Amino acid sequence: MRVWKTSREPGTCPVFVAIFMLILSAQLVKTTSEYDPYKILGVSRSASQTEIKRAYKRLAREWHPDKSKDPNAEDMFIKISKSYEILSNEERRSNFDRYGQMEENQPFGQSQHRGFRSFHNSFYFDESFFHFPRNRDFADSKYMLRHAQFNSDVLPDSHKRPYLIKVTSEWCFACIHIEPVWKETVQELEPLGVGIGIVDLGYERGLAKQLGAYRAPSIIGLVNGRVTFFHQAVVREHLRQFVEDLLPQKLVVKISDDNYMAFLGNWHVENKPSLLLFDQVPIVPLLYKLAAFAFRDYVRFGFVDQGGTDSSRLVRQFNINTYAPTMLLFKEDTEKPVDIIQARGMKRQIMDEFISNNKFLQVPRLVSQQLFDELCPVKQFHRRRKYCVLLITGEDSAFLPGNKAFLDFASANSKDVLRFAYVYQRQQQPLCQALLHNQGTHSPQVVILERRSQAGKVLYRTVSGGWNGSEEDKFHLHEQLELLQKDPTYLTSDATLPELNNEMAPIFIIRWMNAAYDYVLQIYDDLLYSNWREMMPILSLIFSALFIVFGTVIIQAFSEPGESKPQKPKPKPKDQPQTEDDASSRASTSSRPPKKDFVEVTELTDITYTSNLVKLRPGHINVVLVLTNASKSALLRKFAKEVFSFSGSPTLHFSFLNADKHRHWMPSLLRLACDAAQSHSDEEEESSNYMGYVLALNGHKKYFCLFRPVFTGDDGSDSSSDTSFSDNRRKSRSRSRSSSHSRSRSHSREDGSGSRRGSSRATSIEVHHKLDRLGLWMERLMEGTLPRIHVPAWPTLDDTTAEG
Repeated sequence: MRVWKTSREPGTCPVFVAIFMLILSAQLVKTTSEYDPYKILGVSRSASQTEIKRAYKRLAREWHPDKSKDPNAEDMFIKISKSYEILSNEERRSNFDRYGQMEENQPFGQSQHRGFRSFHNSFYFDESFFHFPRNRDFADSKYMLRHAQFNSDVLPDSHKRPYLIKVTSEWCFACIHIEPVWKETVQELEPLGVGIGIVDLGYERGLAKQLGAYRAPSIIGLVNGRVTFFHQAVVREHLRQFVEDLLPQKLVVKISDDNYMAFLGNWHVENKPSLLLFDQVPIVPLLYKLAAFAFRDYVRFGFVDQGGTDSSRLVRQFNINTYAPTMLLFKEDTEKPVDIIQARGMKRQIMDEFISNNKFLQVPRLVSQQLFDELCPVKQFHRRRKYCVLLITGEDSAFLPGNKAFLDFASANSKDVLRFAYVYQRQQQPLCQALLHNQGTHSPQVVILERRSQAGKVLYRTVSGGWNGSEEDKFHLHEQLELLQKDPTYLTSDATLPELNNEMAPIFIIRWMNAAYDYVLQIYDDLLYSNWREMMPILSLIFSALFIVFGTVIIQAFSEPGESKPQKPKPKPKDQPQTEDDASSRASTSSRPPKKDFVEVTELTDITYTSNLVKLRPGHINVVLVLTNASKSALLRKFAKEVFSFSGSPTLHFSFLNADKHRHWMPSLLRLACDAAQSHSDEEEESSNYMGYVLALNGHKKYFCLFRPVFTGDDGSDSSSDTSFSDNRRKSRSRSRSSSHSRSRSHSREDGSGSRRGSSRATSIEVHHKLDRLGLWMERLMEGTLPRIHVPAWPTLDDTTAEG
């Protein structure tokens, strides 16, 4: 028996080894064959990047877990994303085509062991011999960060909420041990508003280097763009405290019976609403700190402990329910809150919505350009007009009654299309000078304005009579607002506003001290935890500076006394006098304006006429100013100023035509337009003075739009300056529209004739004002609402013949 048993033992080992190798080879074949990115995306191996991207978008929409009800949607979505990552990167795609590799950093020769590695991972992670392969959890894949995404999204967002980032890699066994704690922490902190991110060292080495993370696992906190490493034991309580320590101090003020009136009454200085949170806990909850960090630029936050004895009078005054957290929001009225919310389970979404609806005071003070942009946004659509009612006042106590009356008026006339604000004339002098035309008045004024472009272009109207807060002033302002809502063209003046001064910005020394403190704190943290790889450049710089300083001292100490004496410069033979031309050329070079301030305006001559008009590219328009030798300088300056905001368009070109040189061109053009419109009655009576006319010429389609100047001056009744020569006899138009156009044309003809009759006595001021309405005319040109006058051909510059 013993001999038989011994003879059979060697035979049993090959059998088990063969079974093991068979299972292993089956796993290898299964792993390498089942994950084919080409088959998953449904494209051929010769597919282009456009085809791969199109297939990925189609499958991602189909298998997205939020849209697909298939139970395998998550796994399929992960496979689709992984396949696109491989095939969209040429290096990874090439490795897969050659060796079957799916990792960018896997060295040559390891692809044959990939099946075994996946098999080993399945055996280790899932503790099951026959469970393979292991896919990355979908909950983790949505937190994966890319380098470009981090710089474009996460870094700016870190100024609104803190981020907790985990650095991991595939062959990181320590990462497995902290995974349960990490998941619990994510489930707790993410609903509170903490951003979560995961960085894979194998795929995102550039991002890991930017963060300063060179080993896995690492946990990083990111707030205000500053990176902080977590160095304690990975416990949920430690991670929660780490996130709380990342937030700035004094975000939330402890409120009691003694200081609540001072806190609420400080709205005038801080220019922010005040929010009070009542709760039974003695410390400020992390949820409230995170909300305060997100809205710290808009709202002031205070916390009241209901269980404390120092807040009993405050709780009774506002009748606070002690069984649920309560939030009260105060604006200008410190006795009565404008909004209240109470909930047992206070959620971050509820808090954000509550605060977002009350971010501004009833009548905030314009203290920065950012606040002005949010209060009075630029008009984008006609149905989304926002009018800003601005009170220009002073800081002295004599202005307080008028300011209080303006606040009462705003509270009684609150509408979605109206935004009320006030500004101190001394703090924002450039803005007030642009709106009041340097009048230098010290009495309060009310201005109604509408922003038209990001460059500062506004339409506005000053309410006559000033503002002293009387009932008559309130009635007059209410009447003006009613007229504005009925007729948007009620705003007759336009201006370009400068950027507002930031009154709340800290002075330079405070900003420098804060930056120095953060820098010293970072160096101390790096030294304390021995992050020598990141500290090497700083230490090298410090030691180099010390070596230079001490080396210079030692050299001077051991040098000869006579060696340190400076040598006398050699006398020059004779100083050449500076010519006047050289000085003027250097002065002109140093005073040359930057290139972005130029508007390129070319003259239409015999050489440039064909290329700039007759053979102008399709879709391009040439805006031509007609001037004379006497008015050339003044009109060109005004023309460049009015069209500067439109000079960025690649389809617009700007030129000028000298009517003294080519006096027959304008009459010939208008005569061709009259012949095309078959109307010889009124248009033939054209004056020879076309100074200040502006034409938008489309050379390809042979039509133009005409701007006729009208002197505006200070007369508010002269509002129809952008008249145009229109063809109003088209048969497709309705009778009412043609009649309105004929009335507007006759009115324009009367205004134009009046301006031409006065042009013979035109002063330099009148020449300057000829193009006052050109900016509005250019806006209508860009919108495509101007009438188009078609001509059969373009006249030449020298005679009355036409060019096709």
